[in-house]
Amino acid sequence: MQSKNQEKSSIIQLRNLTTGYIVKKKEKVISQALNAQLNVGEMVCLLGPNGCGKSTLLRTMVGFQPALSGKILIDRIPLDRFSPKELSKRISVVLTNNSGIRNMTAEEVVAIGRSPYTGFWGSLREKDRKMVEKCLQWVGITELKDRKMQTLSDGERQKVMIAKAIAQETPIILLDEPTAFLDYPSKVAMMLLLHRLAKALKKTIFLSTHDLEHALQIADQVWLLDKEHGLTTGLPEDLCMEGKIEEYFKRDGILFDRNTGTFSIEHEVAREVLVEGNPQTLRFKMMCKALRRNAIRPISSMEEAEFESTRSDVRIIVGDDGTYRLMDNGQETVKVQRIEHIIGVTNATIVKNHIQAVRDAAKMTNFE
Repeated sequence: MQSKNQEKSSIIQLRNLTTGYIVKKKEKVISQALNAQLNVGEMVCLLGPNGCGKSTLLRTMVGFQPALSGKILIDRIPLDRFSPKELSKRISVVLTNNSGIRNMTAEEVVAIGRSPYTGFWGSLREKDRKMVEKCLQWVGITELKDRKMQTLSDGERQKVMIAKAIAQETPIILLDEPTAFLDYPSKVAMMLLLHRLAKALKKTIFLSTHDLEHALQIADQVWLLDKEHGLTTGLPEDLCMEGKIEEYFKRDGILFDRNTGTFSIEHEVAREVLVEGNPQTLRFKMMCKALRRNAIRPISSMEEAEFESTRSDVRIIVGDDGTYRLMDNGQETVKVQRIEHIIGVTNATIVKNHIQAVRDAAKMTNFE
């Protein structure tokens, strides 16, 4: 049961919502029994696999398509009671596909966000121009303001549309994959910007994203959605500890670390090799990482060996002097300073020793 304080901070509520479409007079249900709320001053990330209904949910929440059943409440008022003009002062939207805008400058597009406040003629007042200028600065695209939209990259166009949504000055901003076309540093910068805006301006920012690890590090709340489990909401940390993140996203070949809230790839293992050195150093960890990627499991002693064919003849020594040494039957065969120079030789040496182990077991000579 929610407390009065929690209830008071709620700005959007979903009550037993079913989303979908009417196709040939029949309902096509995408998601059902959705119950959740968005609170003031929070950035919330909607996560889920492709085809789970994230975009459909977003479009339903902003009134672009009707719900099949259930309710969406904004400030406790049903969504369908708002006129388009009233809704434009409460929710601004950024969709993934913005490629249709042409022959307008970035500044002109951002200025469209002021349309709910500019009156019949759409004339910008001084306060509107200042807001447009601020939004261009906030998103970091001031230098693009005079560029036509068709001359911008996908990532730059996406930033323009986000600036336009901020310029609309609504208490709620909904975004569909806002970082889809951005490079890695820009993805992080955009997520941090949206989080700061939610806090500084007391906005409710709700976005769908595939940037799972960014969401787990930055979002105030996470909504997990898929067809099998439905909708689960909560703090990222709670969902990690409760095993919900694994439940929704873990697949064969993917490992989730609850301690760090991050995913990693589980590589197949074809062989093993002994690795010596200080396991706390970055060089040791990177050496082991490179071995795993090449289907080689690093072990520190023969007691850890899983394969009967593993031999102690081959060892890699990660030295304190900045070198990597490959030992073959007690003899140093390689001494290098870069991991790339030792990986190929390690593979070949391990294979050679495994072949020899098979020959020894079968009492074969080198000529047989």
